[in-house]
Amino acid sequence: MVTERSSSLSEFYKLSHKRRLEFVKKFANLTDQEISSLQNFGLEVRDAERMSENVVGGFSVPIGIGINFLINGKDYLIPMATEESSVIAAASNGAKIARLRGGFAAKSHSSKMRAQIQVVKPRDFNRAESAIIGSKDLILETANRRAPTLNSLGGGAKDLKVRRLGTDRGDMLIVELFVDCQDAMGANTCNKMAEEIAPIVESLSGGRVVMGIISNLASERLVTATALFDKEALGGGEVVEAILDADSFARSDPYRGVTHNKGIMNGVIAVGLATGQDTRALEAGAHSYASLGGRYLPLTSWEKNEKGDLIGRLEIPIVVGTVGGASTVHPIAKICLKILGVSGAPELAEVMGSVGLAQNLAALRALVSEGIQKGHMRLHAHNIAISAGARGATVEEIAGLMIREEKIDFNYARKLLSEKGA
Repeated sequence: MVTERSSSLSEFYKLSHKRRLEFVKKFANLTDQEISSLQNFGLEVRDAERMSENVVGGFSVPIGIGINFLINGKDYLIPMATEESSVIAAASNGAKIARLRGGFAAKSHSSKMRAQIQVVKPRDFNRAESAIIGSKDLILETANRRAPTLNSLGGGAKDLKVRRLGTDRGDMLIVELFVDCQDAMGANTCNKMAEEIAPIVESLSGGRVVMGIISNLASERLVTATALFDKEALGGGEVVEAILDADSFARSDPYRGVTHNKGIMNGVIAVGLATGQDTRALEAGAHSYASLGGRYLPLTSWEKNEKGDLIGRLEIPIVVGTVGGASTVHPIAKICLKILGVSGAPELAEVMGSVGLAQNLAALRALVSEGIQKGHMRLHAHNIAISAGARGATVEEIAGLMIREEKIDFNYARKLLSEKGA
């Protein structure tokens, strides 16, 4: 291993956790306090090293509880991991309004994922497709040998499709394997199955398999969530009309649409992070689904009923697991799943979809009434006060002064603390 100040290192992963810390400390000139902070992250090193590589520490995100959620007739406390101060308050507020009219109705429509096998230069496209489809039973049986437990539980490879794809490198044959992942996220299983059947596909097609891998555009693994929001609880008919105008803006302009969807994902990702999900896959799947029709669209739709109340609906792919992955390794993720009390991945996905809809409602309502920044900065003032050094009851006092004087600023917070002699 190189010992001078260089990041070109060999076999760094073989070093003990202590030796890696020592190297990073010297390289970056870290203090003892900074090294101590890196190590105090609520997870045993041996567990962290099962989840990542070259581990030196961890990064903690606050976990708060979303309240007021009634989903499919069941009450939930929602663990949400986020550093954005307004997210949990907004979701809880949206859920409170939804609760007045029965809460959320949510449905997870499937647990299927697709794995894709890319074939280039088959001998004959039509014959290759016929040969592969003709061997469908053999291919599915072979794939399921890689996941006997999943298959025994009623999951596993269920279907196979073949399509010809035009590309700038010439036409290709894409073989798609559809796998019922049950309570698992399914990436590892789908990838293993794709690799297992690749030699068969290659032999039948007479072409060359370049890769086999899961798709994170989980258009089969959809969740829908709906709720009715009382007109008066929202602030009256003018607010309802303004929300509908905001929805139309997002539907017509991708620059607004992506921020609209980002607000939805504030809630979805906060629950996903708290429960140990693959948040990158969740984001990629949601935004790609939003543009699946060739134009980027909101993941929610809004309308009013004959009484003038607001009806919200969200449709989104949500790929989560309650077995395997970080959800069964990380102790905090396991605690958060226990708090939720979900029976499996479909129920977890329904909860996350409901949170996304509540988040969107609260954001739209804030935008068209008081403005998103006013509410956000009211909560942000507490963070600024703490960053400036306030503690205990002084946090509320300093935050309150900044809000009243509309000067939510770190230097001003320091000035107020100095004047108090704190």
